[in-house]
Amino acid sequence: MSDITPTLFRRRLGAALKTLRVRAGFNLAEGAKVLGVSSPTLSKIENGRQNTDPEKFFIAYRVTDAARIAEAREIAKLVNDSRQKNIYAQYKDVIPERLADFLDMEQIATRIDLYAALIMPGVLQTPDYAYAVIGGGSVWKTARELRALTELRMKRQEILTSPSLTLRCVLDEACLRREVGGASVLRGQLEHLLALSRDPKFELQVIPFKAGTHTGLDGAYTVFHFEVGSPVVAVEPLTTSHYLEEDGQVARYDVAFDRLLAQALDPDASRDFIARIAKETR
Repeated sequence: MSDITPTLFRRRLGAALKTLRVRAGFNLAEGAKVLGVSSPTLSKIENGRQNTDPEKFFIAYRVTDAARIAEAREIAKLVNDSRQKNIYAQYKDVIPERLADFLDMEQIATRIDLYAALIMPGVLQTPDYAYAVIGGGSVWKTARELRALTELRMKRQEILTSPSLTLRCVLDEACLRREVGGASVLRGQLEHLLALSRDPKFELQVIPFKAGTHTGLDGAYTVFHFEVGSPVVAVEPLTTSHYLEEDGQVARYDVAFDRLLAQALDPDASRDFIARIAKETR
């Protein structure tokens, strides 16, 4: 069986199963023997590079700890959900593996709290805006990559139709004023935002320049919440994404986002603010 991409949830499941093995007193070879697999296969499972069913591990390792069984089952559910909705596999020839985790989480999250500092978030972009953003980046070289990445960005937006997703977004005013692709492209993007803002599942707020300092000045981030399992924060610097999973780290971002919501214009005032800027582009 060929290796699969070791996404965050697969790594979480592998780590949980490794903990079960260690607590049972088995080394890798002994654990593989009681499971009836080879040591390399078990190593791949524990490293998130091979799918598996955790139920057989509970039996083989004689696990009786109900909390650990429940934890492994919860993580396995997230893995299965992400496998059903995985769009990374369709585009892995043009995007780096490091983006697999982000796409994975975006597809199965039940709530996404998103702060954007400089440009519109990808999941909210129009095709013309996305094409201009991706084309303006020096990382993407070929026309084929540009087309594929724009297509992927549009495909990601299918999550917006999910009845199980709540999206809360705070945009810095800079996102609304930067003329990505020119005035007409920006106007189309702003009108798209206005249409999205009427969806009750989508809470959009703007933090204007006049607000001064705020808790988002360190940069953009996204907090993913799931039906089961702990939340994850994605912080996006220039060349990669960092994922924060520790409860204390996630809690700080949750507090920071709540403060952003309080500092930002309310949804109605934000809608009016966006509409005024859209008129300025005519």
